[in-house]
Amino acid sequence: MSSMVPYDRYGRAVRRSFPFNDFFDDFFTSPLVSASSDAAFKMDVEDAGDAYVISAHLAGVNRDEIDVELNEGRLSITVDKKETEEDKGKNYLHKETREWSATRGVYLKDAAVEGLSAKLEDGVLTVNVPKQAEKANVTKIAID
Repeated sequence: MSSMVPYDRYGRAVRRSFPFNDFFDDFFTSPLVSASSDAAFKMDVEDAGDAYVISAHLAGVNRDEIDVELNEGRLSITVDKKETEEDKGKNYLHKETREWSATRGVYLKDAAVEGLSAKLEDGVLTVNVPKQAEKANVTKIAID
């Protein structure tokens, strides 16, 4: 039992035994761990009193690669990062950047549909979502 290694650390254990660089890390990494850490971006949601302020950290992403949508209280930020034609023409010996896409969302129950704003500055997308007066979800019905 003492020689058992958790699945996500198996690559590091094997690499100590063999002189391969990152082959075993990539091969034995759990798909759930790598998908969440590579594909997703960091996002902060702040309740600023009369509005929500959402900050998404999107370094290296252009404005036209981002889609922000509010649908029935769910704010979704989708990034579809594509390689440019200029990059495709280069002869790289080693390249760590790649094409990727990710979507993050948050439910804001009292989000207003008017007065929304978004700004991309220094790799941080900031979305301001005003709050609306909370509506009662329960309607009393009189019995005749």
